[in-house]
Amino acid sequence: MVASATQWRPQDGVDDVQAWIADQTSREVLRFITCGSVDDGKSTLIGRLLYDSRSVLDDQMATLEADSKRIGTQGGALDFALLVDGLAAEREQGITIDVAYRYFFTAHRGFIAADTPGHEQYTRNMATGASTADAAVILIDARKGVLTQTRRHSFIVSLMGVKRVLLAVNKMDLIGFDRARFEAIVADYRAFAERIGLEVTAVPVSGLNGDNIAASSANTPWFDGPSLIGWLETVPIDRDGALDGPFRMPVQWVNRPNADFRGFSGLIVSGAVRPGDRVRIEPSGRTTTVARIVTRDGDLDQARADQSVTLTLSDETDCARGDVIVTADDPPQVADQFECDLVWMAEAPLLPGRAYGLKIGTRTVLAQIMDIKHRIDPDTLQPLAARELGLNDIGRCTLSLDRPIPFDPYEVAPDMGGFILTDRQTAGTLGAGMIRFALRRSQNVHWQALDVTPAARARALGQAPGVIWLTGLSGAGKSTIANLVEKRLHAEGRATFLLDGDNLRHGLNRDLGFSEADRVENIRRVTEVAHLMTEAGLIVLTAFISPFRAERRAARDRFAEGAFLEVFVDAPLSVVEARDPKGLYAKARAGRLANFTGIDSPYERPEAADLVIDAVATSPEAAAEAIVAAIRDRGWLAPPSHD
Repeated sequence: MVASATQWRPQDGVDDVQAWIADQTSREVLRFITCGSVDDGKSTLIGRLLYDSRSVLDDQMATLEADSKRIGTQGGALDFALLVDGLAAEREQGITIDVAYRYFFTAHRGFIAADTPGHEQYTRNMATGASTADAAVILIDARKGVLTQTRRHSFIVSLMGVKRVLLAVNKMDLIGFDRARFEAIVADYRAFAERIGLEVTAVPVSGLNGDNIAASSANTPWFDGPSLIGWLETVPIDRDGALDGPFRMPVQWVNRPNADFRGFSGLIVSGAVRPGDRVRIEPSGRTTTVARIVTRDGDLDQARADQSVTLTLSDETDCARGDVIVTADDPPQVADQFECDLVWMAEAPLLPGRAYGLKIGTRTVLAQIMDIKHRIDPDTLQPLAARELGLNDIGRCTLSLDRPIPFDPYEVAPDMGGFILTDRQTAGTLGAGMIRFALRRSQNVHWQALDVTPAARARALGQAPGVIWLTGLSGAGKSTIANLVEKRLHAEGRATFLLDGDNLRHGLNRDLGFSEADRVENIRRVTEVAHLMTEAGLIVLTAFISPFRAERRAARDRFAEGAFLEVFVDAPLSVVEARDPKGLYAKARAGRLANFTGIDSPYERPEAADLVIDAVATSPEAAAEAIVAAIRDRGWLAPPSHD
């Protein structure tokens, strides 16, 4: 091993290693992130930091020496970046892709360092590292100065609640340790940092040579500030908010090993709890009392933030995964509409009105971004008008959920106010958000109880309501088939309504164009209108291209099980383009009609439609008969028997 004053050696014996482990693990730990633009030298600096803090083991040193000669970038000398750039792709490309975590000690503290990517393509990984950090080390290449990515990373750090920053002006050796250049960079950065509330300490460093890393450098006699390690050892760690805040424990698991035990397991994210404490289950608002605090090592008299425990309650209160057990005296707010800040991390843009998965704590719900108030220019911090958010954009949005959730604002309690948005098909992470506050309308608008129920209306009409959703390319025959279906149902005396894409654009949706965002909103409105009509007891037909699976899935989810029939009217592009009953394909081919589905805008074929109509081999009349038979088999045409 590389020698260290506090390091255990094999000859010291078992008792000594146990004492050494106890000594190391008893120290307070600072979690910090290193970030900045690509090639600013983050991995080299972290590697040098590990080396100078005597945290590199013998086998690691041997590997580093061999790799430095084989694939290093320092002419055979030690390439410290190789200590943290662990992925083969990183070593080949010379960039950091993933977040690399390194754990090390000095005589004063333990540290978890997150080396995060600088390349714009991997900003999502940088945001992941910032979400758990107590402080940040932001690097700037002294030759390049403050860049857009430097500002973007700093803004994300600020949004994630990190306020203390060490500005490491790196590669000072390449500019001759020029004091004037250092001070100009610091002044430029401070002017930006003050606007986003960062507390900045600036240090001139050379990650490669170790200047001002572990100790003051003779190359900067004009600098009287701390070394990098000196700052890390003394920067305050603010975690009292979680310890002193009101009690919050999201339920991760209902622990029921046998009929005699029922407990609720989770990580306490804020405050403390004791047996006998009065608590609430949110969002239901039910109150009860804590009976026991159970752990593998026995019951506790008290549990605090950052402890994972199982609580038993004094009565059989209904509580499930995703609920939050909180102090009864100071509960969180409960709402379903919010204003939030959002960092978008996906190649495909965020579109208002599209349904996403939202995970907050241990709860997962459906979410829609209703409005993008603005996106933030990372250079100027000015709000810019936006109808969508692209990769790495940061925006302020209004968010609507399909059910109320308990929350605290992110700046008060990150674990209760931070969330991720996910793709509902792949479960991939799309964005990270921070709740600012609940919208007032979510508190003022409530469901009004009505005496005449949807079931009563359906009984009066003698039918079960539902939606027949026809989707397919323009010219496939959706409207023709839907019209024939309605004629057959009307002839039987059924109460129906046909929502046609073109017809609605003359009124309800006349303000919408044909961009991807407008198409999403178009289908969202249609879904809501169709839902209201089914509550009136009607059988509703919709004839819309509805090109995106996400919106068709969101439409299906809006209705009760069995009350949605997706019909894919399948016609090849060559066939519908040859038909071209409205001349739209010709205009699109000529460049006079933009964003036309099948030409310059995609159509996502249904993966599991309830009914597929071959529009080439099947006549419209036969297609209509097949749809009527399908809803008859589902029981829509039989009188409902009960409420």
